[in-house]
Amino acid sequence: MMLLPIVIGLVALERLGELAYAAHNTRALKRQGGIEVGSDHYFLLVALHAAWLASLLILLPWTAPASWAWLGIMLVLQGLRLWTLASLGRYWTTRIVTLPQAPLVRRGPYRFLRHPNYLIVIGEIAVLPFAFGAWRIALVFSALNLALLAWRIRVEAQALAPRRGLPPAPAG
Repeated sequence: MMLLPIVIGLVALERLGELAYAAHNTRALKRQGGIEVGSDHYFLLVALHAAWLASLLILLPWTAPASWAWLGIMLVLQGLRLWTLASLGRYWTTRIVTLPQAPLVRRGPYRFLRHPNYLIVIGEIAVLPFAFGAWRIALVFSALNLALLAWRIRVEAQALAPRRGLPPAPAG
């Protein structure tokens, strides 16, 4: 059974839907005075996710056997992703857009973690390749993702510092 292209297609459709939802929210936030930061690395995130999915389709045989356990974990991660998106609601975007007068979201997984969506993405980038036995793809893209997330989290922390009552970190 050719499960690989079906699963990758579903994940790609989810990501495209998220990009559309994020673009809608980004435009709305900017109309309300939202300020975008970190746009210089945004294309790298999009490219990383596209290359991750493409590498699975290109480098693996479409008939690669699937691990139902790993696919189950991926499904759980999708549920957590939806919880995260729902918790942020209109504030969720794939870009870093801060609305200075808005309170920080402290519901859903944000009660427990500062960056739950990033943890979910870390899981997804590793788990999906493992579901098809592609540990090398998991390793390469996990390393690239972690490097990008370290950069992104630093930029996001600087942008949100004033809303957390902290002095803004020096740029650099």
